[in-house]
Amino acid sequence: MNDAIDFDRYDRIRPIRWTGEALELLDQRKLPFAVDYVRCDDSDAVAAAIHALTVRGAPAIGIAAAWGVVLAARDIDAADGAQALAAVESAMQRLNAARPTAVNLAWALARMRRVLAAAGADWREVLNREAQAIADEDLAANRRMGALGAALIVPGSGVLTHCNTGSLATAGFGTALGVIRAGVAQGRIAQVFAGETRPWLQGARLTVWELEQDGIAPTLIADSAAAHLMKTGKVGWVIVGADRICANGDTANKIGTYQLAISARHHGVKFMVAAPSSTVDMATASGDLIEIEERDPGELFSVGGARTAAERVGAWNPVFDVTPHELIDAIVTERGVIERPDAVAMKAAFGG
Repeated sequence: MNDAIDFDRYDRIRPIRWTGEALELLDQRKLPFAVDYVRCDDSDAVAAAIHALTVRGAPAIGIAAAWGVVLAARDIDAADGAQALAAVESAMQRLNAARPTAVNLAWALARMRRVLAAAGADWREVLNREAQAIADEDLAANRRMGALGAALIVPGSGVLTHCNTGSLATAGFGTALGVIRAGVAQGRIAQVFAGETRPWLQGARLTVWELEQDGIAPTLIADSAAAHLMKTGKVGWVIVGADRICANGDTANKIGTYQLAISARHHGVKFMVAAPSSTVDMATASGDLIEIEERDPGELFSVGGARTAAERVGAWNPVFDVTPHELIDAIVTERGVIERPDAVAMKAAFGG
């Protein structure tokens, strides 16, 4: 087994590009059939892109929002950061409202707000450096947690992942998919299964495409096949990302994650959550307090623009669910591994 990771081979995709004049976002609604970037020239365009799922994934949303603040401040005439902050506050609030569940969005905006408030006449440079730092730190964190998570996996294992947690959802390499990339590179993971992830099909459209770019051959399954797959013994770990991790270890992630955790526990399959420490929200005591985003029920009525449901039917479309910490075997961040997470373990790792 080789523990070395060839990042040039397994880290090729960049969904967020800052040109110095505009933010370019890889349009994830069009993948895998078209690789197009959407140009955002102002902060409201960034907010619209976040809401429309042009850019998605908690870390990527935070990074995009940070650059959105840079765009919001571009035409402002201010003597110092405090004046600039007052001028961009409304734009920051619109960015924050684009998607409420992912804690990275508010976290990134809080970082931008903090450095701007303390900046002097060089506030523009300070703002640019902070946005770039948020992106750079995320990439480094992903590579670190990839190695930490992979070390938990017995060589030759099969793994199942849900939604998309790779380069497309981050600055690069990915969270849960970063663990999988590292595990494949080290010979620990022999087979990767990806759930389709209805209704937006992030697994079918994005995760499978990403893995293929790296020369990893995934096996796509219907979401409803996951429990049966676990019963066959082909999966040793379920590895997912997170949009928010609470102070007790409860975790919000893409809808369908909770039922995977229940099935995994029943079948003796391990369950891992991989996310940067920026996703940890120690101010929220438990998953019961998380605001769960609900999107247009109409998203359930069609696939690829073709209607699949009868007319005049109702639908319920929550985007996330919460997995109780009791069902999680390990939370992996760049700071380390928390096995059997609970409030005590989380406080020891992240403070009060």
